[in-house]
Amino acid sequence: EVQLVESGGGSVQAGGSLRLSCVASGYTYRPACMGWFRQAPGKEREEVAIISTRGTSTYYADSVKGRFTISQDSAEYRVYLQMNSLKPEDTAMYYCAAHWWATGCRADRTDFTDWGQGTQVTVSS
Repeated sequence: EVQLVESGGGSVQAGGSLRLSCVASGYTYRPACMGWFRQAPGKEREEVAIISTRGTSTYYADSVKGRFTISQDSAEYRVYLQMNSLKPEDTAMYYCAAHWWATGCRADRTDFTDWGQGTQVTVSS
């Protein structure tokens, strides 16, 4: 079975840290692009961080620049999201996503074909 499996969510106080992990399990080919998205209640899903698995290019939403870091273990089809200095406004369901398009990575969630179930991140003030 092919699937994206996230882990690492939880509840922390403002200023704390969490590390999310996502593995693309069961896939024959390495994704071209993997990323993290989030959706808070009543809001649209938004891009958080994206990474090209075939290079080093990354994208970060302005709201997380300097606080979040996306990284990968391409041999294991795994990506991480290190989240530091968390704020209450970071509270959301975080989703891992991937695609295999040869056109590369864009900060556009409509490019992403496969999605995980999500992991909840809650930051209290």
